[in-house]
Amino acid sequence: MPQIRISLGRQCLELFDDAGALLKAYAVSTAKNGAGEQCDSDCTPRGRHIIRAKIGAGLPLNSVFVGRRPTGEVYSSELGERYPGRDWILTRILWLSGREPGVNRLREVDTMRRFIYIHGTSDEQQVGKPASHGCIRMRNRDIVELFDLVAPGAPVAILET
Repeated sequence: MPQIRISLGRQCLELFDDAGALLKAYAVSTAKNGAGEQCDSDCTPRGRHIIRAKIGAGLPLNSVFVGRRPTGEVYSSELGERYPGRDWILTRILWLSGREPGVNRLREVDTMRRFIYIHGTSDEQQVGKPASHGCIRMRNRDIVELFDLVAPGAPVAILET
C-alpha cells in the first residue's frame, strides 16, 4: 500500500511505494500557525496518521464541499468574491485520523475530530507556503491524482522536516 510523508518544513507531500521508492512529490500548504495537535489551534498535527475516508470520487475539478458534502457548486473567482471569508475545501477530501493516542488521537488532540484533511484549494498560488487553518492544501489537479493513487487505511506521516 502506498504511503504518504508530509514535510512541514519543506511544504512537500511525497508518495512512496511499498518498497520505499518515491513515486510522486507535490507542493502543499500546511498551517499558517505551524505544527500542533491541540483542538482549535489551527495548526497541522504531526505524527503517524491514516487516511480514514476518501470523499469526492468522480466529482468535477473545483467541486465545493461544506461539512464533507458536495454543495453542487464549482468554485470560480466570482463565487470566491461572493463569499470572501469562506475556507474553501475543493475537489477531493482525504480525511486523516491519528494513530498515536495522546499525541494525535483521542481527547483534545484528535486529528479526525479536528476535521484535518488533505484537500484541494481555491488559493493555488499559496501552495508551497504555510497558509491553511490546519489542513494540508494541494493544487486541485494534484489532489485528484493523489486521490486515485491511495486507499483508505494508507499510512500518512506528518513530520517537521
